[in-house]
Amino acid sequence: MLMPKRTKYRKQQRGRMKGKAIRGSSIAFGEIALKTLEAGKITSRQIEAARVAINRKVKRGGKLWIRIFPDYPETKKPAETRMGKGKGNPEAWVARIKPGRVLFELAGVSEELARQALKNASFKLPVKTKIVTIVK
Repeated sequence: MLMPKRTKYRKQQRGRMKGKAIRGSSIAFGEIALKTLEAGKITSRQIEAARVAINRKVKRGGKLWIRIFPDYPETKKPAETRMGKGKGNPEAWVARIKPGRVLFELAGVSEELARQALKNASFKLPVKTKIVTIVK
């Protein structure tokens, strides 16, 4: 699982997700990419599941770049706990995603195979996505 080695604080405030992604919204490394169409949170488990789905499809051919990192702690209170008594403990690490963010990039495989692999990965993710290619 992906997670930060260390953080300054164990828990973070939620804040709000507004606007579109400015950073990480264009293809930088590969030839074909998976891009989000909506905002959301993607857990480290979901990122790993998508990575495995891509690697299974391309059979370790080509190169894969993961353009997101789960650096935000998601807290949760224990089951059957009364309200109050502070914030729950960190349970999972998530990447907070804005629309337009590139999640995965692929290079070194045929476009048809890459499209199929990225489509398989999109089924593992909780946000709507689209497949984009470099404009030639």
